[in-house]
Amino acid sequence: MNELVEIISKNEEQIRAEWMRDMGKSVQRADLISKTELEEQCRSLLTAVVAGVRTSGPNDLSAAGWNTARDLLQEISTSRARQGFSPSDVSSFVLSLKQPVFAAIRRELSGNQDRLFETIWVATEMFDRLANTTTEFFMAAREELISRQQQELLELSTPVVKLWDGILALPIIGTLDSARTQVVMESLLQTVVATNSKFAIIDITGVPTVDTLVAQHLLKTITAARLMGAECIISGVRPQIAQTIVHLGINLEDVITKAKLSDAFALALQRSGRKVVREASAPVSPISSLFAKRED
Repeated sequence: MNELVEIISKNEEQIRAEWMRDMGKSVQRADLISKTELEEQCRSLLTAVVAGVRTSGPNDLSAAGWNTARDLLQEISTSRARQGFSPSDVSSFVLSLKQPVFAAIRRELSGNQDRLFETIWVATEMFDRLANTTTEFFMAAREELISRQQQELLELSTPVVKLWDGILALPIIGTLDSARTQVVMESLLQTVVATNSKFAIIDITGVPTVDTLVAQHLLKTITAARLMGAECIISGVRPQIAQTIVHLGINLEDVITKAKLSDAFALALQRSGRKVVREASAPVSPISSLFAKRED
């Protein structure tokens, strides 16, 4: 262990130079990270590795002496996950350090085969643990990023549209699950409160199928809206969906349903004391009639 620390410390500059030189394109990825940033990461990580081995040994990476190295690996993994690197790119960044370290060990211990093999084996296990730790940090960062993007997509895919004063429309496209229902409910309730709306049209034209679970999610949303003082109307009920609802025995007796969004909008206007009136055709101007005669 002491020999490994002394060898890395003694050859630190040369190891770092060979590390940078030998890294392949898959590790460097000049399109995603600059050479200056990569050099700084190599310098910081190599220094942290030396400190970790000297303080806590090469076997237990959870020891306090490895805190700096772990924090650095977590920072590198998180930034590379956001930059678009793959898991193999990130693990290769650590594993590519093996070769220059092994070369330094061979130079220093070439006269003693037993110490040479023992030190190389210790270094191999240490770098493998570091690579595994880096991959774990990378996957955790990637999962967090994907989860946040999914949440943003859910919010964007459930817009609440104001059709008229006091009348909202919520078009739903795709399948409703528990997570999306929560987003739909929050968006609808917030808009109901913000606009003081009394009617909300939930359009399910873009929902491929309605099963018991989807119906329960819809009923939860409708119940929550009613508690906020808004009456809900479901539009976009196709014949196939109607048959499925009847076949499954889903109770929608207390819910107003319409086949088309226009019908639901007309009903909401009627219940809010409004109606749409078709205006008489505007009289034809002399110029328009002149053109019409020429065309004849």
